Amino acid sequence: MTNQEFTQEINKLENLLFSFALRLTRNHQDAQDLMQETSMRAYRHRDKFTMGTNFKSWVSTIMRNTYINRYRKEKSRKHVNQPIETFTFALESTSAIPNQGEHDMRLKELNRMMSTIGEIYSVPFLMFYRGYEYKEIAAHLNIPIGTVKSRIFLARQKMKGMIGNRS
Repeated sequence: MTNQEFTQEINKLENLLFSFALRLTRNHQDAQDLMQETSMRAYRHRDKFTMGTNFKSWVSTIMRNTYINRYRKEKSRKHVNQPIETFTFALESTSAIPNQGEHDMRLKELNRMMSTIGEIYSVPFLMFYRGYEYKEIAAHLNIPIGTVKSRIFLARQKMKGMIGNRS
């Protein structure tokens, strides 16, 4: 596809693509950004477009995938809306003695809960928690992998129930 053909096709679909971008983003400025990024990607990969196929579908797919990729990236990114100067307290070292009391109490409570769910569930759960794979746990305990998965799942459910009931 030549530059001129590409420009003609994109110009024909501009209103349709913008309305699609607006539906995806629900924001006028973000829709414009998405339109621009989609146009750039489509132009960059215009040689991959097969003549005789549906150009509108091709560009719409690029737009949808671009939107999904951007959404995933923004979802995983942590946003801070305050200036960095407000976080200087985290960088300063203080001479205060750290208090581990609350941490120790929670750890004792979790260990108590772990002992109440029974060894049949706690052993596979703790092994999984420590980084063992299902196969390794199954081999160590000499039980099928399905049983390991089931016991870990049930251990989680029991722990969730106990944590929810303690409030």
